[in-house]
Amino acid sequence: MSNLKSNRRLRIKRRIRKNISGTSARPRLSIFRSNKQIYAQLIDDVSGKTLCACSSREKEIITIEGSKKDIASLVGKTLAEKAVKLGVSKVSFDRAGYLYHGRVKSLADGARAGGLQF
Repeated sequence: MSNLKSNRRLRIKRRIRKNISGTSARPRLSIFRSNKQIYAQLIDDVSGKTLCACSSREKEIITIEGSKKDIASLVGKTLAEKAVKLGVSKVSFDRAGYLYHGRVKSLADGARAGGLQF
């Protein structure tokens, strides 16, 4: 059963990535969601480099108590602060095949609250 679910997500991910690409002016905000953690990074696909990254395993975030949605929102805000310091304000959101719901939506809302536009 899980093999079918992961294959479905990968098909959706390929369909999304066919249309979304990051540049230095507008990088791609890519996320990965595991059962316990959430990871986000800004990627410049033209040069193939990660501009900045943030996850729920960082020292400042891992000590905070709360639900996974609250932590995802905090990860989004932290990533947005790092991006603003780099001079990035507009990004392309890549949900990587996950539904725009729950932790994914919470991370996106946190990034918007931190100053990113998408």
